Amino acid sequence: MNINSTLISGFQALNDIGYLIQNRRSLLLVTDKNISAIPAVATLKEQLRRQADSLIILDNVPPEPSQHDVAAQLESLNGRQVEMVIGIGGGSVLDVAKLLSVLCMPGEPTLDRLLAGEKPTTRLPSLLIPTTAGTGSEATPNAILAIPEQETKVGIISPVMLPDYVALVPELTTSMPPHIASSTGIDALCHLIECFTATVANPVSDNYALIGLKKLFASLETSVAEPQNLQARLDMLWASYYGGAAIAHAGTHLVHALSYPLGGKYHLPHGVANAILLAPCMRAVRPAAVSKFAQAYDLLPDADRTLNAEEKSHALVDYFAALVRRLKLPASLDELGINADQLPQLVESALDVQRLIKNVPAPVSASMVRDIYLTLFPTQQA
Repeated sequence: MNINSTLISGFQALNDIGYLIQNRRSLLLVTDKNISAIPAVATLKEQLRRQADSLIILDNVPPEPSQHDVAAQLESLNGRQVEMVIGIGGGSVLDVAKLLSVLCMPGEPTLDRLLAGEKPTTRLPSLLIPTTAGTGSEATPNAILAIPEQETKVGIISPVMLPDYVALVPELTTSMPPHIASSTGIDALCHLIECFTATVANPVSDNYALIGLKKLFASLETSVAEPQNLQARLDMLWASYYGGAAIAHAGTHLVHALSYPLGGKYHLPHGVANAILLAPCMRAVRPAAVSKFAQAYDLLPDADRTLNAEEKSHALVDYFAALVRRLKLPASLDELGINADQLPQLVESALDVQRLIKNVPAPVSASMVRDIYLTLFPTQQA
């Protein structure tokens, strides 16, 4: 899969996007209320209004959107034609923007047909601007939607949805609260380490994953502790982008397969669900990925290079568990007051995510998945 997006990045990079949207008469801006209120975004909106004859703003994308939310967004357009879609926000906003770039294109499949597996063939021109450093949605062919009727999430996947342009602008991420910066950063970490260890990993995805891991290990905790540190914030945006690029060339596996049911059933934020699952899932696959775990461990700023590969692989899992604690993210579902009575349904739902389960480098069974979920309920185990 080729990623042909043009990237611009750096402080005040939004000042340079005028040429990307010139000669576009009608623009659709997709965002949410919180992002829309950021001063830099307000300035961007004024710039867009000056350059285009028409600017339509959809600023009510919810967290973890469902297919019903996207249908409502599309209906609110009332058939108005647009020439370009601009998404500015976190992963949910960018996923919706990618979908709307297809759904607003005459002749393309409806949302129901996309959910049924039909593939799009073209889309409107698009510009994606992430305001969190986690999902890497701007670099992936995926759009993830909650399906409340099934209490899970599904992915609509097509390289057609990869954008024409991406802008990585660090000052747009400085208003993220620490818990959001932490959970989205862990999401990026999951993308990188899962793609690096997946059965479908390859030299291209490995290159993206290793570059992203090095940046993330060096910058995540600094970016959380020092929100105005623009270099750390930019490094995290790049780490997130590389995670998305790794997904585009390989794919995630166990953490995400087990995370989707937690988001669908308990409505946990995606990054929080991933944080809870990161260490238990990586502990389960470690024996099948010792060499790659050791390679990843060597990228840690304080890595002990005297350890052998087996020891490094264990040390990396320990680092993951400690990192989640240092970032003050929950490490179990007990902490969130969630009961273990839905365990059988969780196991069944996770095993249904076969597009990710097939990427796991170790054999996956119902008992393995159950054992991982059980570790998330330490106080409820008999």
